[in-house]
Amino acid sequence: MSKQINVALIGNPNTGKTSVFNALTGLNQKVGNYPGITVEKKEGICKLPRGVKAHIIDLPGTYSLNASSLDENVVIELLLNKNDKDFPDVAVVVSDVENLKRNLLLYTQIKDLEIPTILVINMSDRMEYKGIHLDIPYLEQELQTKIALISTRKNKGIDQLKELITNYKDLSVTPCLNASEIDTAYFEKLRQAFPNQLLYKLWLVITQDVNFGKVDRNQIEAINSFKTKGKSDLKRLQQKETIKRYQFINNTLKKGQTIDLSNAKDLRIKLDRILTHKIWGYLIFFVILLTIFQAIYDWAEVPMDFIDSTFASLSEWVKNVLPEGAFTNLIAEGVIPGLGGIVIFIPQIAFLFLFIAVLEESGYMSRVVFLMDRIMRRFGLSGKSVVPLISGTACAIPAIMATRNIESWKERLITILVTPFTTCSARLPVYLIIISLVIPQGRFLGLSYQALTLMLLYLIGFGAAIFSAWLLNKILKIKSKTFFVVEMPNYKVPLLKNVALTVLEKTKSFVFGAGKIILAISIVLWFLASYGPGEQFNNAEEIVTAEYATDNLSQDELDQKIASHKLEHSFIGIAGHAIEPIIRPLGYDWKIGIAIVSSFAAREVFVGTLATIYSVGSDEEETIKNRMAKEINPVLGTPLFNFASGISLLLFYAFAMQCMSTLAIVKRETNTWKWPILQLTIMSAFAYVVALIAYQFLK
Repeated sequence: MSKQINVALIGNPNTGKTSVFNALTGLNQKVGNYPGITVEKKEGICKLPRGVKAHIIDLPGTYSLNASSLDENVVIELLLNKNDKDFPDVAVVVSDVENLKRNLLLYTQIKDLEIPTILVINMSDRMEYKGIHLDIPYLEQELQTKIALISTRKNKGIDQLKELITNYKDLSVTPCLNASEIDTAYFEKLRQAFPNQLLYKLWLVITQDVNFGKVDRNQIEAINSFKTKGKSDLKRLQQKETIKRYQFINNTLKKGQTIDLSNAKDLRIKLDRILTHKIWGYLIFFVILLTIFQAIYDWAEVPMDFIDSTFASLSEWVKNVLPEGAFTNLIAEGVIPGLGGIVIFIPQIAFLFLFIAVLEESGYMSRVVFLMDRIMRRFGLSGKSVVPLISGTACAIPAIMATRNIESWKERLITILVTPFTTCSARLPVYLIIISLVIPQGRFLGLSYQALTLMLLYLIGFGAAIFSAWLLNKILKIKSKTFFVVEMPNYKVPLLKNVALTVLEKTKSFVFGAGKIILAISIVLWFLASYGPGEQFNNAEEIVTAEYATDNLSQDELDQKIASHKLEHSFIGIAGHAIEPIIRPLGYDWKIGIAIVSSFAAREVFVGTLATIYSVGSDEEETIKNRMAKEINPVLGTPLFNFASGISLLLFYAFAMQCMSTLAIVKRETNTWKWPILQLTIMSAFAYVVALIAYQFLK
């Protein structure tokens, strides 16, 4: 039986920690949340030499063990709690060859916790280019560890790292320096009070607001007595500790690292001048966005048409092969169209995640954050708010979680409240199907009208978020002051493996997350659309046959009329007609009304709902898009999905808070129902009014 060990990957942001994680685990990884908190948890399995298995956990990026945000607390709490099932047998600290001095601060702190620690120096392929030389044997001796010099780009050093992890018991657990020298008397008292506890662990418990595993109440009270030194004194001691550590690091690197600046060929400064320029920077970002949206349409067209026709054929095949009955109808008219309504958008969503992953991997996204800080400040936000707003294009839920690194409560609250305005990937299926129905084919300056419409919807969402932030900044009377600091990582050619794994992971979570909801809702909707109360539903065949007796309809046409009559008098038809008076002024019929109500579970359910409703009783091998195009407005006799109703629907979804999960996460992050209820009420009312004005004006 093979043994399993716990390995914690720790490091500063932008050191290539994710690349190391991907190199070790490959596809054997999963993403979840830490128990009880909404901080992302990445873990995977790595097979090591001699039949050893490693459970690898990729901890959130942190600059030191002096935590300033909630995700940094996760790192400290794990390292302090030996009872945690994920407590590491070995810590792997990932550093970047160009920022070794800064990265080593965290390394020396972890060494003080007497956990076997390996130092990984990543991006070694850049050493010659940057004129860097390292004396590895000397560094290993001074830092009391083994060093793995690796390059995830060239796939070098990974086997050596695996070997070091396997032999972790041979590593020294001796600290690099004696941090207690900053105040010998204070630390001596601490040692005497807790003779069986690790001194540096106690120091972290005193200075950090973290949970200390399973410590009994008496010990906690005794530890708290050491906090009476006063906040300012403790802060001063922390500063002295940091200075002492950097003195040790500087002395070590004087001999262990040499940098020949004459060999360094650095384009970074020149690129930064252009990409963060107050005019060209915004123009370049705008062109990049336009290119992305154009590509989302052009590249995804062929696979989308293939998926659409495949699901239509599959539905027809199921009806022909399986015996007639309720089960066959459920599969053919409920499950398959419902799933087809989400699978069709995999190509476009995958392309969106592909572009976002490339921008993040290349280092460009940090420049966007820096660039946008100039605008954000005027609206009561900081540059850090851009990260949630941009990541909101994937999903509002992790975007709202990402606000946890914003120190100011006012800025964080405003960011949480406005983030749902940014167009998430769940809105994308709604936008794409409506745009394809109501926006004509054609190009302007080489860009299709449909891509420009999609781009405009993203800009409208972002504009609404910024304007709302400005209003909230004026309305909310919360005093706060923060300083914006962002690290500019080096430019890198994105690693194909990292990009591929990101796209796969994000698309998979979107499809399976949405798929579960859509499958459940499709089954419920099919039932509600296939059954109904009273004579009108039960005697539909006789009623319709009598009504069209003189019209000489073919059997197919008569079957369609019967199916339509049944649908209108089914449970779902009755519910739809009940809400129709509210939504008719927006240009919608009862079917769209049902789709809007059901999509409150998740926005992307809108298309799946219509796919299910339009499939009930239909024998035609026809795509969802074609069925929607044929729908007629019963009042006006014109196509239901025309320019006016289409624009109205697009604007409704651009502004409406159509997502239960987002409301739940807002409640969790703000710890009250006040803000999510306000969010739901104001966004829905605003969406209704804008959609109403748009339809009445355009019709």
